[in-house]
Amino acid sequence: MAIAAILVLCSFAVITQSEVTLQADVPYLRVSLSHRAVLECCYNTSGKSVKHTWVKSFKVAKESFGPLAVNFSEHVFEGFKTKSGCSTLTLRSVQLNDTGMYQCWLNSSDIRLFSHGTYLQVFSECVHVCVSEMESKPLEKTLNLSESTKNKILTAEGVLLLLCVLLPSTTLLCKSKKLHELEKKKARKEEDNIYQGLNLDDCCSTYDKIERSKAHGPYQDVCNTMEDEEEIQLEQP
Repeated sequence: MAIAAILVLCSFAVITQSEVTLQADVPYLRVSLSHRAVLECCYNTSGKSVKHTWVKSFKVAKESFGPLAVNFSEHVFEGFKTKSGCSTLTLRSVQLNDTGMYQCWLNSSDIRLFSHGTYLQVFSECVHVCVSEMESKPLEKTLNLSESTKNKILTAEGVLLLLCVLLPSTTLLCKSKKLHELEKKKARKEEDNIYQGLNLDDCCSTYDKIERSKAHGPYQDVCNTMEDEEEIQLEQP
């Protein structure tokens, strides 16, 4: 019995849903601030007439609200198109807080259904106007300088650049000269230390011996050597 009751309810729901045919709505509408916006909700019914209510869903600071019923006034009112059979919602002068998702809530004894709906976005033209004005206006000079002043600035920049190049090079040259002088002084000190412990008399005697050996030559006379030996023997007692 329970299964039969569920099947009966499902078939009844299919029948009631098939009595309403939703037509395609404009999914997105973008309107400038303080301009007019017209939203449509189109559907067809077979048999009984179905009442509908305009509702709105929106977000504020990442928090969702709605769907809430739209409050009608002189600037927000509902209409009807006889040819297409669509309900219309007109906003004469839209504001930024009018941005949101607008749908028709079809509510009757047998039908409870939302239409596809249209998302209305309200934007301010100030951004576009400001951008267009900035593009149309020529760029103005922030500093009004004469040609002579510009030339002076360029010459000063050139002098500064030259100084930046010359100063490091001169400092490097000075450092290299100082290092060269220090190396010379070090070499002189080493030479003085080499000749500091030598005796000049010894040097002279060794030099005389070398000179005498060079004067006599590598070969000696045999006769002279014999005579020298006899003289040496005669002198002995």
